[in-house]
Amino acid sequence: MASIGPRYDRDKNLIGWQARVIRKGFPTRSKTFRGKKEAEQWARSIESEMDKGVWRNYNRSESTSVTDLLIRYQSEILPEKKSRQSVESVIKIVCRSELGGYSLAQLLPESIAKYRDKRLSMVSEKTGKLPSPQTVRHEISLLSRVLNHAMKEWGIPLPLGNPCLQIKMPAQAQSRDRRLVDDEEKSLLDACTNAQTPWLKPIVIFAIETGMRSGEMLETWRYSNKEQTKVSIGLQWTDVDLNKRTAHLPKTKNGEARTVPLSSRAIQVLSDLPHNPNDPRVFGTTYEGIHQAFVRACKRAGIEDLRFHDLRHEAASRFFEKGLREMQVAAITGHKTLQMLKRYTHLRAEDLAKLLD
Repeated sequence: MASIGPRYDRDKNLIGWQARVIRKGFPTRSKTFRGKKEAEQWARSIESEMDKGVWRNYNRSESTSVTDLLIRYQSEILPEKKSRQSVESVIKIVCRSELGGYSLAQLLPESIAKYRDKRLSMVSEKTGKLPSPQTVRHEISLLSRVLNHAMKEWGIPLPLGNPCLQIKMPAQAQSRDRRLVDDEEKSLLDACTNAQTPWLKPIVIFAIETGMRSGEMLETWRYSNKEQTKVSIGLQWTDVDLNKRTAHLPKTKNGEARTVPLSSRAIQVLSDLPHNPNDPRVFGTTYEGIHQAFVRACKRAGIEDLRFHDLRHEAASRFFEKGLREMQVAAITGHKTLQMLKRYTHLRAEDLAKLLD
């Protein structure tokens, strides 16, 4: 049974109307509104849901703000994630926005759409530039994942479900299609030969042959607030089997171990490497140690707009050009979905033509 009554302040001034729903078998629900009509509509809605058996207790979603939820996610879930630093920066942005003060029950599709539009027009004080659509897309996607986690794992219901799934996302950035063309590979390797670090050339060849991520091959560190944290240990000799021609990766970006088959060229690279018994790493350097060396090698070779990660792109494309099927390539590269793999794949028509003969 619902009751609607006025609410007064200490000076006996009317400040609103309280709706109170008491129903056997359900917890008492009450909420105060400015107008009596709003209170009556809310009470009827609650009673209707109870009658239909679809009512859910939204106390937790009403008392939990977006900021509260993101901070909980940061403290309980993020420590297990490799991408912690980038996610933390997104959490700060959302928490500082108007959206951070909303309760979860207040989140509507229009709330997320408003955040999207405001962010896309917000000039960064640090760079003086607008954020890219991909950046805003990433922020909304993170919030969406956190909301899904809250509903599925923490039992926090949302009245209208996940509002992030009900809006139009900013346009997705066009995937890079940079590949080595003409004699760029030879020019790059020649430049790597002249690099100060002897590790650069074998690392570049190994990346092209295996499609491994930089963190899977190389020890990688993260630097933040004058602190450094080891993100990955890189490929270890104990995980390499030259006889079986495999390299096992127990820890990867997506959290799933995989074993990468090694081509004859990759085996030759490993066979030629010095093996320090006091260093378990296959490549005795770090990503930070070869990153700038790679940039300088590209400059010496006259190669423009080539990033180290593009070598993974190159490898995946070559696997397809050799005739491997999608699931086979995914098993090598570690892509979880074929859609993700598609972003890294750009095939040369001349190589595909050879397969037709």
